[in-house]
Amino acid sequence: MSVIRSAAKVGGFTSISRVLGFIRDQLVAFTLGTGGVAEAFFVAQRFPNLFRTLFAEGAFNSAFVPLFARKVEGEGERAAHRFARDVFSALLAWVLLFTVIAIAAMPWLIYAIAPGFKGDPAKIALATLLTQICFPYLLFMSLTALQGGVLNSLHRFTAAAAAPILLNIVMILSNMLAYTLGSGNSPLTGYIFAVGVTLSGVAQYALLAVACSRAGMPLTPRLPRLTPDVKLVIKRSVPGIISGGIMQINLVIGTMIATSIPSAVAYLYYADRLYQLPLGVIGVAIGVVLLPTLSRKLRAGDEWGALDASNRAIEFSLFLTLPAAAALMVIGAPILHTVFEHGAFHAGDTLAVAPAVAAYAAGLPAYSLTKVFQPGFYAREDTRTPMNFAIVSVVVNIVLSLALSRFMGHVGIALAATIAAWINAGQLYFRLRKLGHFTFDRSARFRLSRMILSTCIMAAALFDVGLLMDGAFDPGAHILRAIIGLALLVAAGIISYFGASQLTGAWRLSELRGALRRS
Repeated sequence: MSVIRSAAKVGGFTSISRVLGFIRDQLVAFTLGTGGVAEAFFVAQRFPNLFRTLFAEGAFNSAFVPLFARKVEGEGERAAHRFARDVFSALLAWVLLFTVIAIAAMPWLIYAIAPGFKGDPAKIALATLLTQICFPYLLFMSLTALQGGVLNSLHRFTAAAAAPILLNIVMILSNMLAYTLGSGNSPLTGYIFAVGVTLSGVAQYALLAVACSRAGMPLTPRLPRLTPDVKLVIKRSVPGIISGGIMQINLVIGTMIATSIPSAVAYLYYADRLYQLPLGVIGVAIGVVLLPTLSRKLRAGDEWGALDASNRAIEFSLFLTLPAAAALMVIGAPILHTVFEHGAFHAGDTLAVAPAVAAYAAGLPAYSLTKVFQPGFYAREDTRTPMNFAIVSVVVNIVLSLALSRFMGHVGIALAATIAAWINAGQLYFRLRKLGHFTFDRSARFRLSRMILSTCIMAAALFDVGLLMDGAFDPGAHILRAIIGLALLVAAGIISYFGASQLTGAWRLSELRGALRRS
């Protein structure tokens, strides 16, 4: 199956998840706004999410998938199943131990992850308890990520792509429970949300466990054994932990620094949620599909096929992320006003979050490129090079976050993350090109220049229509007026971009349909 078609399937399920996530975040904003309980909850869920990315998604996407693909191609699915079970058992033992230790040490760890809360004992206590409640989510999601790696390697993308939908369903139900109880912006709502996070991890694990069983790869634990293959996964996971989780690492660094700025944690959370929509639908989907595809092509000695897959992945991802980034920068405030500005989320919050959305959005293409370039190393079983580049990116992010936040507040933290993302993507690209593993082919160069032109045309159209619709997003305007105004802006963006793409040849609709059908 083609990379674009597979990515479209993953992106389709991710789109459903992101839409539900939008509804979830609307409800969270309505209930908690940007106050102390909101900040405590956002810190609480950020911590296990970081380690989920580091220990599971980043590490196993980079180390486990190529080795599992090698087993499937070279020794058959039975040997691959034994290998997956050994890794599953070792991962379960390690993450279970880590979870128990982290929960016990949380009263002290919280000062490291939320140093700005020190002057507020009530907020520190709440953040500590909420993080302890959320932390088992790490255990279930680590196992879920491994199951997803198995399924993706077998080109069974549906279940892993659909699993995050359960997270949003559970969190929406948690919001409904808080509303029914009338707990409002109180610690009780924080407890309900934290329990919901953990239950969502259980639900996602159960879904993928069933999918693995149906695929003939049931993963049941046994006594962990450090076989040579497991040791190799661990060895290659260490650099993958850093490089695969670079975005989460930078977000956590930003959160730590933001705890010293009033409401900054909440502002950055809502900004992050907005720009994560196109990133998850496009960039992450490409990364999920591309790694097993490249691994199998390179295992078969098809270097040209690997290069072609990477170029087509870049074309597809930038075709969608470039206009998404421009749209968020131009109409971020109208989106925030329409989606979040209700209940405990006020007009002042919209004005504070909008510049952070624009700063994050400028890094969208960089994050998508990173998702394409990293598999070029991982598929060749090189996890160290991306790790080295990720370390440079983290250092840049820390230095710039500390410097820019002094003058720009939370917006400086978002801008620092974006600059770090571009530096990381640039390092990956130039090293791949130097090694002869990647170069932009004629088609990619042709389309990229025209995508940029089409994006500029769309941005100009959005700016002009936004001036005409400005009154629809005034604080006192009726919500229906805002919805209609935003719908018109979205329609203007879609029509102008796809129309310009058709005229410039960036990507004609007939070509896109053909790519989606091709297998």
